[in-house]
Amino acid sequence: MEKPVFCGLFFLPHAMRRFLPLLCLSAALCSFENPGPGPKRPAGLVYAWQTQPGPSSQTLAARFAVPAGCQRLPVAAGSWGEWLRYLPLMPAGTKARLYNGGLKNRQDVVAAVADIDVGAKDLQQCADAVIRLRAEYMFSHDPNKVHFHLTTGYDFWFSDFVAGKTFKVVKEEVLPATRPAEAPTHAALGRYLLPTFGYAGTKSLSRELRPVPLPQVQPGDVLVHGGAPGHAVLVVDVAEHPVTHQKYVLLAQSYMPAQNIHVLRNVDAPALGAWFALPGLMETEFDTPEWTFGRDEVKRFE
Repeated sequence: MEKPVFCGLFFLPHAMRRFLPLLCLSAALCSFENPGPGPKRPAGLVYAWQTQPGPSSQTLAARFAVPAGCQRLPVAAGSWGEWLRYLPLMPAGTKARLYNGGLKNRQDVVAAVADIDVGAKDLQQCADAVIRLRAEYMFSHDPNKVHFHLTTGYDFWFSDFVAGKTFKVVKEEVLPATRPAEAPTHAALGRYLLPTFGYAGTKSLSRELRPVPLPQVQPGDVLVHGGAPGHAVLVVDVAEHPVTHQKYVLLAQSYMPAQNIHVLRNVDAPALGAWFALPGLMETEFDTPEWTFGRDEVKRFE
């Protein structure tokens, strides 16, 4: 991991001291939480649960500046990665709450809270948070492409759901069932997601996504350990140092019980704020505040 730069004479080689004013200026200008308005949200990004777009200052990209000397990885216009980069956030200092209104026990791991509801049931947990955000993104582009596999392997499509086709579970077997047809509205998406949350999880999500090498991580990738217990954490942004090629990621999660989707704080390296340095080639694990993943547990949506 690249060591932090200090603006002090005792931390710089003699030959570098003539650059001290520039280094200090750079450090002063670069912080991990932007005090200013930050990057402007591109036009055309839709977060359909919002009744009206929030301020550009309350987005992931605006809240979290990249580590010193780094640049955000390029993302295509309208892509999953761009959509996550400008995810709406609640005001700074907002506490993460459970589905029942109680406070999340570990507030120390919360760097920011996403401005999206958690629901009134204990359903939107770790894998469900990834499913929720992916469903919202796909809904904003083409509702007919929203679908997820359940743990049994059943492929559950939103288009089928609103057409009156759903499923029922009988003795752990998923069987076709009917329901009233309805228009493909955002409210209908919420109704579709409730049974999805109930019968999908880390096992199904891990099988549904394709593995990618950790050094190739991109915004929108998922750290996922399929199991019982298992966990899933979403990579919501990636930055890279152009000289060292060290990559840093911003991570978001829900947890158990169901709770606000939140950006994780790096409690092991507080100087990085909410950014996590990607483990080196010789490291076999990726530590996050509430789960340790194997380096081979990075997955990607097709």
